[in-house]
Amino acid sequence: MPDKLPFHIQEEIIKRLPIKSLVRFRCVSQAWKSLIDSSDFVLAHSVTQPQHLLLRYEDPVETADKYVSFLDDDTFPKQRFVHPLPLSVKLLKPSSFVGSSHGLFCLHGYYWDRDDSFPNLEASVLFNPSVRKSIVVSMPKKDHEFYKSHESVLGFGVFPNTNDPFVIQITQFRMLKKRSETSDPWKVDVYTLSSGNWRSLSRNLPSKSFGVTEPQVIIDRFIYWSALQTKIIDSELQTHNPIMSFDMSNESFKVVNLPDSSSSPIQSLLELSISIFKLRDTLAMVELRLENDRYVSVVWMMENNVEKSFTKLFKIKMPFRSIVLGFRKSGEAIMEVENDDDYTFEQSKLVVYDPNLDQFNDVEICGTSESFFVKSYTETLLLIGCSDCVSYEHELESKIMNALQRRVKSMPLLDQEIEEDDIFRLFEVDIN
Repeated sequence: MPDKLPFHIQEEIIKRLPIKSLVRFRCVSQAWKSLIDSSDFVLAHSVTQPQHLLLRYEDPVETADKYVSFLDDDTFPKQRFVHPLPLSVKLLKPSSFVGSSHGLFCLHGYYWDRDDSFPNLEASVLFNPSVRKSIVVSMPKKDHEFYKSHESVLGFGVFPNTNDPFVIQITQFRMLKKRSETSDPWKVDVYTLSSGNWRSLSRNLPSKSFGVTEPQVIIDRFIYWSALQTKIIDSELQTHNPIMSFDMSNESFKVVNLPDSSSSPIQSLLELSISIFKLRDTLAMVELRLENDRYVSVVWMMENNVEKSFTKLFKIKMPFRSIVLGFRKSGEAIMEVENDDDYTFEQSKLVVYDPNLDQFNDVEICGTSESFFVKSYTETLLLIGCSDCVSYEHELESKIMNALQRRVKSMPLLDQEIEEDDIFRLFEVDIN
């Protein structure tokens, strides 16, 4: 741009450029790099971006995970883009999605020893597919005794006041009976990217009689999980199905009660299936029930964030072996439906259900059954100024490098000493 053009005018022009261009323009000048990396610019730019859908599924032929983005507008599903993955994501096995926020995705899994016989490091990976940046976060250590009685449920978000990404770990009892026998509070730990450390929360913690299940949903400043509370009533184990929320502005938990019909005795728990989603920037609930010997999914949406105030939107007559994965901006349901022919055993396809026309539209993507995951997001510059896969603690950095070096060395043609910079280059193509 001409030097005579005022910088604030340059800023307004740059703010309207796509992410791919901004990544390149950081190299034009130090002034542009400082502008693009600034937190104010990152926040302002994300507001102008259209909504996308990120789909993850396992390719049944290559038996490898694929990540595909769709532009969630009138062109859906024609505009699609396959994301190349950093090594930090490829080597995380088995990996599961924790959640997404501000264009970042959090995955959880393990890095294994060279012969895949023993998990060397439990980790979460913060991944921005738009700028191809990733950060590895080592999870707190757990001994063998922990897994006998406890389990961890993770959450992920970005603190609204500081734009600081964080991972939250909730420790809860595995067995329902154990949960009913205690009133002790949860153990909750939080990792923030800015500090590079885990810390424990000690205030406003729910009782261990509650358990939560992944995946999460983020609406405004709240993270939501489906929950299950167990109680002993008249010597009988009873359950209650609320929703648990976490307020990111003050780090407090709250129980969100559902209509009374979602309470059930333990013997009928398996007949009840409630999942939560984000629909038109509002919390939605999908209730799977059996009607006339056929499964249907009833979609409810919370009214004005008022507890127990849910409006029924529509009902889906579920195809054989199908599940709701999420929703488009238009309100259409995104679903995984298992193929019904003999040539694609244990394979499913992605379809979109239009409630207005009561019809299913095939997106023409097939994958291994139960491997599909869909989340909406807007592209962001968060992590643009971070180094790839670098820990802020020397001990953790050493563990990550050793674990990944063992894995990389086991790859063909790479059976030689590898420098740290070489591993970073394997993680990302566009290292600064």
